Amino acid sequence: MLATFKCRVGITCYPSVGGSGILATSLGEELASRGHEVHFISYERPFRLKLPTERIHFHPVVINDYGLFKYPDYTLPLSVKMAEVSAAHSLDILHVHYAVPHATAAILARSMLPAASRPKVVTTLHGTDTTLLGKDRGYAPAIAHALDSSDAVTAVSGFLADETRRLLGVDRSIDVIPNFFIPSKPNRTRDQVRVELGVAPEQALLLHSSNLRPGKRPDLLLEAVARIRPRDSFKLLVLAGESFEPYYPIARRLGLETELIVRDRVFDIEEFMQAADISLITSESESFCLSILEAMWFACPSVSTRVGGIPEVVTDGETGLLVPFGDTDAFVRAIESLLKNPERRAVLGRAAQRLAQAKFSADAVVPMYEDLYRKLLNAPPRP
Repeated sequence: MLATFKCRVGITCYPSVGGSGILATSLGEELASRGHEVHFISYERPFRLKLPTERIHFHPVVINDYGLFKYPDYTLPLSVKMAEVSAAHSLDILHVHYAVPHATAAILARSMLPAASRPKVVTTLHGTDTTLLGKDRGYAPAIAHALDSSDAVTAVSGFLADETRRLLGVDRSIDVIPNFFIPSKPNRTRDQVRVELGVAPEQALLLHSSNLRPGKRPDLLLEAVARIRPRDSFKLLVLAGESFEPYYPIARRLGLETELIVRDRVFDIEEFMQAADISLITSESESFCLSILEAMWFACPSVSTRVGGIPEVVTDGETGLLVPFGDTDAFVRAIESLLKNPERRAVLGRAAQRLAQAKFSADAVVPMYEDLYRKLLNAPPRP
């Protein structure tokens, strides 16, 4: 029965660089590979979505800039497009990633359709839709209403599920379904990439991969790295989802020009992940942290702040090292301890890789979404 279950899923996500869009894209591609029909609905094609791909379709949302509105509206045209695609392709599920404005648009789209042909709405929370906007009185009631009106709500970590209930006062079930990662095979060897980056054989390659938004605290990252001794023992590679330009003055002030390597909007992250020795995360809040998982797949352990859902991904002392947020001294000591002990680094890395393969693979996670879809489609219609 599991093998014959097929459905038609509409997926909406932010198409820009970020964990939610990456997860949504990977989920759509995996669902299509398992025989489901997938329709992406967004204002742009998600940046990692490969087209043409069998059973995957993309429907752009046109946003008109009317003089009547001070700011262009996205929610209403998105809801109309969702309703159009749902009706034209008989969608079973509208799976939206990020509550604002996607869940609100999906619920409005559902109400536009005849009761007998309304798709089920699944809302997946990824982080700041709860931890940031959930604290804003201008958003919180709308987010809470959207979650209560969804047919199912999922969160990428237990921490995020708990925070959602606490901040929004949501009293409903929230399924915890973690992120997953599907690494592509690198086209070059580890040594070839390190030579290209100018990393000497005796140096370690430190890696930071993120969208560089303020909560990732790139400033703290640079300040910590500048204190590592000896200075010639490493290079720092930043895979930047957004422009690194605002942080170059900090790097110059700290004298990191020689050690710093920046690559903007990298698509073949696997090439660089395989070349790294330690992944560094200095975030002040994280619901999951996909970049840690991406590095784990290549046996690269992490030194990370102990915040949010990161302890659900990293087992301290076994697959990586966790330090309190804001304790720069402890962060530097943790990095230096791994730089001085390649054997321990390798042990942590192998354990991280085993955990990623066992718990955070597509084969482990995607069936959890399929089971949720199946349960919803077998449930009676909402009153």
